[in-house]
Amino acid sequence: MAENNTILFPVGSTSQSSASGAGAVPVLTPDILQKHDVSGPRYTSYPTADRFVEAFTEESYQQTLEQRRIGGLTLPLSLYVHIPFCESLCFFCACNKIVTKHHERSAEYLHYLNREIDLHIAHIGTGQTISQLHFGGGSPTFFSDDELSQLMAMIRRNFKLAPGGEYSIEVDPRTVNEERLAHLASLGFNRLSFGVQDFDPEVQKAVHRIQPAEQVFALMDAARKLKFDSVNVDLIYGLPKQTPESFTKTLFQIVELRPERIALYAYAHLPERFKPQRRIDAYELPAAPAKIAMLSNAIRTFLDAGYVYVGMDHFALPNDALAIAKRQGRLHRNFQGYSTQPDCDLISLGVSAIGRVGATYSQNAKTIEEYYDLLNQGRFPVVRGLALTRDDLVRRAVIMAIMCQGELQYESIELAYMIDFKSYFSTELEALKALEKTDMVVLEQTGMQVTDFGWFFVRAVAMVFDRYLQTDRNRAKFSKII
Repeated sequence: MAENNTILFPVGSTSQSSASGAGAVPVLTPDILQKHDVSGPRYTSYPTADRFVEAFTEESYQQTLEQRRIGGLTLPLSLYVHIPFCESLCFFCACNKIVTKHHERSAEYLHYLNREIDLHIAHIGTGQTISQLHFGGGSPTFFSDDELSQLMAMIRRNFKLAPGGEYSIEVDPRTVNEERLAHLASLGFNRLSFGVQDFDPEVQKAVHRIQPAEQVFALMDAARKLKFDSVNVDLIYGLPKQTPESFTKTLFQIVELRPERIALYAYAHLPERFKPQRRIDAYELPAAPAKIAMLSNAIRTFLDAGYVYVGMDHFALPNDALAIAKRQGRLHRNFQGYSTQPDCDLISLGVSAIGRVGATYSQNAKTIEEYYDLLNQGRFPVVRGLALTRDDLVRRAVIMAIMCQGELQYESIELAYMIDFKSYFSTELEALKALEKTDMVVLEQTGMQVTDFGWFFVRAVAMVFDRYLQTDRNRAKFSKII
């Protein structure tokens, strides 16, 4: 695949893989990789969570909730519940989790989730409609069937679940069987997300997550019988002992599995921030050219199998709601990745959970001790957040258009925010000219598009409009783009 100083990675059917549809075959050289494989945000929000401040307090959050009720907003909500417990440690993990085999801890956590729900209801009232529900972690299936039933009963008692909504849960395949999946279906979940990462046994050993492919295939068969609307599979490239050849085998197995959605993430090795990653031998990590090959092979393999390249890290079958939202221009990006729920307030429950209400972001306490302590005081466990400025809102719209649609129409931003785009973003448009010279974007009088080549580095395109990064030289806290 690699020869001399030039690496060719065709991406297959470019009509789905980029906004440009130009059909060009990207040519990636070591110099280009070195230049553009920089550290940068994933833009699950803008501004990013590292910009949150402690000046945004519990009182700030209360005011935001009150404003939502006073404003009479009837738009549906999204609800996220963070369940941090895991039975075993995965070395690659960067999530907020608590590794324990003491399942009695989940009963206590459930009690505090109920308290947090009660606090919200006191401010927004009962009966708010939920159109999107997601249980994440950690491993939500650490909860017993009875505890999951209790949690769903709490939610249904206080909120109204909209017919046809998306109700999903992250599933550790090692913790469930067909009977447990049937119970999830009976609770109203219609979407599952299986954490696979890689089927290669040597890679699984290196990251301390052993789960045979046969186990996942059996669960997928069960999910089909139970008629779940959609099943997502999470994959990670760039893990220790992965090679383009070994990962290709996993890709073919995933195509055979045929989930409705695939989330393909680049492993971010940040051992200085995430203690579990210190157990990974950095010398066993694939180099950037190998990671590019894995990404390119994945894009080509999934497109050839009929998947739509939704965006930076998501693929979906054409009839899945995510692919439909992409085609209709309704795609959004939130703290869980790409979503079908644009401009939807997100209430998040649980330790470290991040929410979005109105023009604000908020985050709960990151330790379970502080989370419990604040709730014991009858207070929201919010410890930091951000009230967005007008400039933040404008730039968020621009960045999300790039990340979700791969294109930007200046007039739509001008009409929504009453600005002259070329004047407001004169510096950024000059910076885009440099990216145009490397064939990452195409600039026109009325807008810009990300090219096939640029899709490999779409985060770098979005970063041009990030005001906080323009003067921030400390980008090591972010993952590499590739």
